[in-house]
Amino acid sequence: MRPVVQSRQSGIPALRRAAPGAAMVEWRTTEGPVPYEEALAFMEARVAEIAAGRRDEMIWLLEHPPLYTAGTSARPEDLTDPGRFPVHVAGRGGQYTYHGPGQRVVYVMLDLNRRGRDVRAFVRRLEDWVIAALAEFSLRGELRDDRVGVWIARPDKPRGPGGAPREDKIAAIGVKLRRWVSFHGIAINVEPDLSHFEGIVPCGIREHGVTSLVDLGLPVTMADLDRALRATFPRAFP
Repeated sequence: MRPVVQSRQSGIPALRRAAPGAAMVEWRTTEGPVPYEEALAFMEARVAEIAAGRRDEMIWLLEHPPLYTAGTSARPEDLTDPGRFPVHVAGRGGQYTYHGPGQRVVYVMLDLNRRGRDVRAFVRRLEDWVIAALAEFSLRGELRDDRVGVWIARPDKPRGPGGAPREDKIAAIGVKLRRWVSFHGIAINVEPDLSHFEGIVPCGIREHGVTSLVDLGLPVTMADLDRALRATFPRAFP
């Protein structure tokens, strides 16, 4: 399996810089759990305003109460405990994922009309951004060609079926575009209750687990991660 550093040489086209005169990116951090329906309604309205040229692009950092979301590829059999938490149909790409306290949700509302209409390159930049932020804590995040998300190699854990190296997911990515403006985005595990993932097959992947910064022994707070995200954002989205 190739580490992310190698996969960066795949020839995927880079997003171009935002066009001259592009609006600034607004950053917002919300304290306390935000109800999912409230967040979705806000994103819908903000994306419409960005597409119309009336508002700036935006990065929204928040947490949700415990819940599951179903992406457009979600399979019913992957919701293994449907009564555990509320389930929301998200409309984003991907399958089932969990959101809850201790997980930094990063809603990314960026205008690809200005930044290049290339969905694949955009998702890769999101992955690059997460990996750069994790590197601020000397943690190496990796990508895998056969599955989504950002992964952490776990040589400290027993190997999986067939002797496969154990890897745990630390961040999930799922986006939606409307008029080439993005919404939804990234979920990074800082210190969530990892047992809450047991009610789903996260992103449809049964062979590997999930982890968090604190689970890996890193005393990282939400504020620490937020600072790392802000510091590394310009590298992924110049």
